Amino acid sequence: MFRPHKRDQYALRAIFELAKRKGTGPTKISKIASAQRIPVRFLEVILSQLKGSGLVASKRGFYGGYALVRDPEEITVGDIFRFMRGEKNDVLCVAGDSDAHCPFYGNCALAPLWNQVQAAIYDIYDNTTIKDLMNNENGGTDQSVADELVNRATIDKPNG
Repeated sequence: MFRPHKRDQYALRAIFELAKRKGTGPTKISKIASAQRIPVRFLEVILSQLKGSGLVASKRGFYGGYALVRDPEEITVGDIFRFMRGEKNDVLCVAGDSDAHCPFYGNCALAPLWNQVQAAIYDIYDNTTIKDLMNNENGGTDQSVADELVNRATIDKPNG
């Protein structure tokens, strides 16, 4: 439930791979695609979009490819997802395709719940850096860190 769109996941995985290769020069799309199991055609489009984010840069030519511009500890998962979605992080209504088609628009008892869930998810995204993900891969997973992120994102229940 509330899994990011495939395109957002691919963007995150591409940034993750570039972070692992930071300092080694430009990385070819085929290497990123192979390492992260991303279809090359999708990756080409995603990396082209990510150039506009200031997170990645490209170099043309035989020795060209893509490289991460910022340090992995400065980039959050939330940064990537917000850029890919164009700041539109709406939770789509389960009764319709969009607010315009929702039969409960303006009078939905569930909307505050979905908004709280969305805020909690983005709190975790915003507090998780690419460096954190790299540490996870290297066996540096610390359950107390994961617990802290979940605790920060805990939804306060109203009294009553």
